Amino acid sequence: MERRFDYGIMTEIKQRWSPRAFSDKEVPEEVLLALLEAARYAPSCANEQPWRFVVANKQDDLEKLRAVLDPGNQKWAHRAPLLILIAADKITRSKGEHNRWNMFDAGTAWGFLSLEAQRRGLITHAMGGFNVEKARQAFQISDQYDLMTVIAVGYYGDKSELSEFNQGREHPNTRKEIKELLI
Repeated sequence: MERRFDYGIMTEIKQRWSPRAFSDKEVPEEVLLALLEAARYAPSCANEQPWRFVVANKQDDLEKLRAVLDPGNQKWAHRAPLLILIAADKITRSKGEHNRWNMFDAGTAWGFLSLEAQRRGLITHAMGGFNVEKARQAFQISDQYDLMTVIAVGYYGDKSELSEFNQGREHPNTRKEIKELLI
């Protein structure tokens, strides 16, 4: 499958997709911090910045976060040297009431993080397939936060190490036409 771009856009957007073939090569701390810096500068409603991260790049935390993944994700994500759980604060700082934009804003932070990762030669794969309650318990996260996704981050590895099923999925997907996105 080949992607087709009708308009000129950023190279990082064109190149980014969600691979599953991770190398176990560690992500340097300086690179991790640059990814978080990119996320930190994402726009947010009323500058609330509701995104929060659980970073797992040490063996104990990696094991805890891998354990909350659905079995299908565990089959390939076990090689990723860095997992990041993204949460979104439900409460606004300014008024102490529900922040209805929290997940929208945290999603924007994920987008910025993923593009910075792409720029630096890393791959990312966000996973909705994880047990939210187990993640809450494992990392002692209160109900004040919506737990949104777990992201695998690392360097591209050997596709042949994936299951046959996942090898067949190891390619960029196509996208809907712009006209299909309009209501």
